[in-house]
Amino acid sequence: MNSRMNNSKAKSREQKSWVPTILIVVAIAYVSLVLYIPALNVFIQAFSRGVGPFFANLTRPEFLHAVQLTVMLAAIALPLNTVFGLCAAWALTRHRFPGRAFVLSLIDLPFSISPVVAGLMIVLLYGRQGWFGGWLQDRGLNIIFAFPGMVLATAFVSMPFVAREVIPVLEELGSDQEEAAKTLGANDWQIFWRVTLPNIRWGLLYGLILTNARAMGEFGAVSVVSGNISGKTQSLPLFVEDAYKQYETEAAYSAAVLLALLAVVTLVLKEILERKTRIKDVE
Repeated sequence: MNSRMNNSKAKSREQKSWVPTILIVVAIAYVSLVLYIPALNVFIQAFSRGVGPFFANLTRPEFLHAVQLTVMLAAIALPLNTVFGLCAAWALTRHRFPGRAFVLSLIDLPFSISPVVAGLMIVLLYGRQGWFGGWLQDRGLNIIFAFPGMVLATAFVSMPFVAREVIPVLEELGSDQEEAAKTLGANDWQIFWRVTLPNIRWGLLYGLILTNARAMGEFGAVSVVSGNISGKTQSLPLFVEDAYKQYETEAAYSAAVLLALLAVVTLVLKEILERKTRIKDVE
């Protein structure tokens, strides 16, 4: 009887030892099929004819204009969302007011709304037949199918990241140090620069990295509001789609490699900041 019980326990232990291995294999296979193999294929296709054609595709006027436009969109959306995120985080963590939960929900709105729907909302507001379209047209201001509309779309989809990364840091930090600085005679600007900012710098940098990556990689909302006009309103993700549709696969894959490298840089910086944050928590 005891031998049977021991044998059954041994079998159950053997079966349990296989479970983690199976789960790891399934996870690796899934990630490989969804991420690693497609990413590897992008690099293979980009360099299929050698390094020379790859760099030749990166010097095309359409590509260079798309890169320039993408950098400009990120350069405008990043400071806008940084200021908004810091102000929103400060207001939500240092003050209690009616509707606070509603404001938090509004900040998270770009997470829950499809980027295409967000672009359509901008068109309905600022398009020729939109709420403000007639007023803007009378004054010669073009928002839709122009650079300002692309800025609005990029700023909208990348809006929550700074606020969402800074809010937990401020809540954990509390207001004791700020109140002590105010007691010692520091004004609000001095408190922000010398007390608050040094304490939230890692969370802020993390939010900036995510905001920049989201702004440079945005496709759906920008596609709706830009018109995807080559050499005028075509960002880098739109260039990839347009080149692929025109059967210029090498140019499309070359541009995709640049976006993939941006993702790699983002992940590396993200890991560095997370390690620094963990080190700070230990100290």
